[in-house]
Amino acid sequence: MKVAFISGTSIVNSNLFAAWAVKTIETPFGPVTYKTKGDFALINRHGYAFPLPPHSINYRANIRALADLGYQDIVSLNSVGSLKKELPPGTFVSCGDYVGLQQGPATFFDQELKGGAPAIANNLIPRIIAELAPEFKIHPGKVYVQLRGPRFETKAEIRILQHWGDVVGMTAAHEADLCSELGLRYNSLALIDNYANGLEGTEIDFAKFKDLVKDNQAKVNRLFTRLLEILGS
Repeated sequence: MKVAFISGTSIVNSNLFAAWAVKTIETPFGPVTYKTKGDFALINRHGYAFPLPPHSINYRANIRALADLGYQDIVSLNSVGSLKKELPPGTFVSCGDYVGLQQGPATFFDQELKGGAPAIANNLIPRIIAELAPEFKIHPGKVYVQLRGPRFETKAEIRILQHWGDVVGMTAAHEADLCSELGLRYNSLALIDNYANGLEGTEIDFAKFKDLVKDNQAKVNRLFTRLLEILGS
């Protein structure tokens, strides 16, 4: 099955993809480096040379590259913070909707009076959830709230966002919008790396966040191993 993956720092820290071929494709929005093996492609959304913070990621180039390479099914893994105490760090979720009000959405329609209908296809998620069980439990149908970054949200912001959704992040809404505009099917997986700032007594900063991501690396490696088995069959 021809599937492209989008992920972030978790794949940089993984050795699962060390032997994959590294290639670069030119797009109207800039070059994109990706890894590939068989029918799979893998993009680090932050880039491989000098990892970009979320607000500076070239989302249009990344999604256009996957479309130009002939991929229609996209599986994204995002690192998120939990807005709900019943979704602790280490939990996997799949988001079926999203909020992206703080920053204008990334779009391919800069010169046209039109816009894509927002959606997350999640066409592969039922199969992924079924075949990952019982080793992994994925909580589907969650709402992703996107903020601009690169700083984490204030405690006051989190108190507001708790009424808007289940998890908070800085990347998925842009990717979902762009995939919809190009007719690509976006599938959402997200790993909760931390409670959001102030939730359950949490004090969050970037150093602590990196440690939390590192703690979840083995779980991410195993998830990707299983995804490659499931989607490669």
